[in-house]
Amino acid sequence: QVQLVESGGGLVQAGGSLRLSCAASGRTFSSYPMGWFRQVPGKEREFVAAINWNGVSTRYADFAEGRFTITRDNGRNTVFLQMNSLNPEETAVYYCAAGRDRWSVSSVPRMYDYWGQGTQVTVSS
Repeated sequence: QVQLVESGGGLVQAGGSLRLSCAASGRTFSSYPMGWFRQVPGKEREFVAAINWNGVSTRYADFAEGRFTITRDNGRNTVFLQMNSLNPEETAVYYCAAGRDRWSVSSVPRMYDYWGQGTQVTVSS
């Protein structure tokens, strides 16, 4: 079991970049696949990216491919989401999640057991 805390969100102009971080508590971080999701009020949570336990396998939503990069540092119990070329449609609360299958790169929220509180990303213009 882990607790997840996202950080790195904020206000950025269209075309800019942000790097989100997700810090995990506990000492079994390397056993969990990790995912990033986003959500706007009144909408369903949307898959962004996922990474398996050792970082070998990744998966991206179509909108994220080529612009976003998910990485992890198991030694620091941290997963990152680098977001480039942001547009206003990326405005959302971004959530970090930990799954249960070490080889999974699932895009489905119900496949993740643990969630952070979210960090707000706002893209102006």
